[in-house]
Amino acid sequence: MKADRSLIPSERIEKRILLIRGQKVILDSALAALYGVETRALVQAVKRNLERFPVEFMLRLTSAETRRLRSQSVMSNGRGGRRTPPLAFTEAGVAMLSSVLKSRRAISVNIEIVKTFVRLRHYLMNYADLERGLRALQKKCNANFGMVFDALRQLMNPPDPPREKIGFIARRTA
Repeated sequence: MKADRSLIPSERIEKRILLIRGQKVILDSALAALYGVETRALVQAVKRNLERFPVEFMLRLTSAETRRLRSQSVMSNGRGGRRTPPLAFTEAGVAMLSSVLKSRRAISVNIEIVKTFVRLRHYLMNYADLERGLRALQKKCNANFGMVFDALRQLMNPPDPPREKIGFIARRTA
């Protein structure tokens, strides 16, 4: 079983994870390629077990989403094969596929896919922490550098020259 896992590098899985409707998903055709089965066989297995795939686990792409993916070269142009929009599986949907597809390869690939989803979630959490830290640092630096910039602006704007007094000045004579 360990040998099967090495067949699917995590980079290959990561490239197939897409963001659709605010969720990270993998298309049915990409999953079928990873599992080494035909897309129609995967879709057929899912249709036979629809009760295992609520909307949080799987969504069917709209025609607009399908066109957008085609224009981004994620999908083929659709000539000759597919007549229905693709299915997109969330992390939970991929996990559920392991109960529908029972081959050793499917189980091994599922484990790797779920690990990749988890790793990406950790990256995103670390990225969010880093972003918060950078924003705090930026605020602190902006406050400190604000004073420096104010001082520089004052130096760049010379003071107005002293103006001559208008009017009569009484001179004292001694």
